[in-house]
Amino acid sequence: MKVRTRVAPSPTGDPHVATAYVAMINACFARASGGDGRFILRIEDTDRTRSTQASEEAILASLDWLGLAWDEGPDVGGPHGPYRQSERSAVYAEHAARLLRDGHAFACFCSAERLEEMRVAQRAAHEPPHYDGHCLTLTHQAIQENERAGVPCVLRLKVPRDGVCVFEDVLRGRIEIEWKTVDMQVLMKSDGFPTYHLANVVDDHLMEVTHVIRGEEWISSTPKHLLLYDYFGWSGDTPTFCHLPLLRNPDKSKLSKRKNPTSILYYRARGFLPEALLHFLGTLVDGRNDEALLECSATSELLERMCSHFDLTRISLGGPVFDLEKLTWLNGQHLRRHHASEMLAILEAWGYAWPPAIAAEHRERIARLAMDRIRTLDEFGPLVAFFAERPDLSKADLELSKLPPAAAGEALALALRALAEIADALWREAEIGNVLKAAVAAHEWPFAQGLRFRDAVRVYYVAVTGSPTSLPLFDAMEILGKGESLRRLETALEKLH
Repeated sequence: MKVRTRVAPSPTGDPHVATAYVAMINACFARASGGDGRFILRIEDTDRTRSTQASEEAILASLDWLGLAWDEGPDVGGPHGPYRQSERSAVYAEHAARLLRDGHAFACFCSAERLEEMRVAQRAAHEPPHYDGHCLTLTHQAIQENERAGVPCVLRLKVPRDGVCVFEDVLRGRIEIEWKTVDMQVLMKSDGFPTYHLANVVDDHLMEVTHVIRGEEWISSTPKHLLLYDYFGWSGDTPTFCHLPLLRNPDKSKLSKRKNPTSILYYRARGFLPEALLHFLGTLVDGRNDEALLECSATSELLERMCSHFDLTRISLGGPVFDLEKLTWLNGQHLRRHHASEMLAILEAWGYAWPPAIAAEHRERIARLAMDRIRTLDEFGPLVAFFAERPDLSKADLELSKLPPAAAGEALALALRALAEIADALWREAEIGNVLKAAVAAHEWPFAQGLRFRDAVRVYYVAVTGSPTSLPLFDAMEILGKGESLRRLETALEKLH
């Protein structure tokens, strides 16, 4: 069988990491099935009030950024287009009319006010919300009168009231849902556009989708979809269903932007690498991806590695946790696999602009020094900003624990005297470090045990970089140059007086 899978996002907001998660699984399953597997991207934009072109473009750009290339879609075409539902209205109208003609759907003229009254009564009676079938028994004459009067109507699905819908799920096995719990779903809205349920089934059939791999929130809707397959006479072509566990916050609640950033655009803006995000999503599907994918430096290589051992049945039903801390750690690991010259290109592509004060000849070295200390690209700018601008220090900044103000001033004065003796031609990180360490060790400190260098060096860090922890101090001082380094030490000493 030629496997055909799809992802069908709605362009109603920022592209969600859950969309990438589902897209990755669909892409891997199609490619792992053999060379003829096909992965389809379909845009479900029938919500005309919320769908936007900007959102669609963001979805396509984000999935492309992650390397999740599709074989058919609105931008690449294919034999089953169009792949944008707003361009398929005639197809849905034809199938809706067929359902109505065959008695599998009915016109509903209930007003918004009546439906709200119905829902209020159901809540008061502690009943689940459902359509009460009011228009199901309308006479032909009543329907014609409503139509002549221009009463807005929707098309609803006829649903059996007795029995059980039974279907198989790849991960969950046999699932049974009583028909009496299935609502008479709206199929066509009063504006002439289909709802998700009709468009989804019609498109999956016409696009020859063989496996519907989607989130578990759609389990309760599957009986409606199976009913439509039966009503259209497509039961023999029903796809295989696989309902994936939802992404979870660390507290096991459903992933939502109230507790965790969910937009792919957020992670791109923060400076997460696409291969790191894809790697992380891969670990949520298969634990074997934890370490192995660190060797991959590009999304194409990483996806190929995942597809080589992909097994849909290995997905655990325990809700995968979207652990931002682990993702951030993984991103740092992927960053450190790049050479400094590659980091310059990565930073530029991300949008980082070097301050003009940082000379071009120093940038690759600065990138190399920073790589071990950042986990996301947005940490780079603040970390290296001291190269372009002197720290704006106060006396309080220099009052460090284990180093009284008097000792801090003495340490700064000592450094100034010792470093001034280094010849300009010898101003290198090794010489700077040796001179400072020797000066601190040989000095007569007013403490019984003397002053350890690791305590003294913190005030040097603050004076030169503005922070007690930063890039390697001696490298930073070499890059800044002798004159600038001494001026910063002098400025710090003045702040203490």
